[in-house]
Amino acid sequence: MGETAGSSDMGIGLGMLFGALALAGAAVMYLAVDDQVFAATGFAVAVIAGSIAIGALHVYAS
Repeated sequence: MGETAGSSDMGIGLGMLFGALALAGAAVMYLAVDDQVFAATGFAVAVIAGSIAIGALHVYAS
C-alpha cells in the first residue's frame, strides 16, 4: 500500500499574506515622508515582511 501526501498551498498563502504586509509597510514609508521615525518603521515592516514572504515560499515549496 503506497502512501501519498497531498500538496499544500500554505507557501503561496503565506507568501501572499506577507507580501501584502510588505506592500502596506512600503505604502506607510511612502506616505510618512515628513515623520522620519514613522517612515523608518514602515521600511522595517516592509523589509521584514518581505523576508518572511520569501522564506515561507522556500520552506513550504513542494
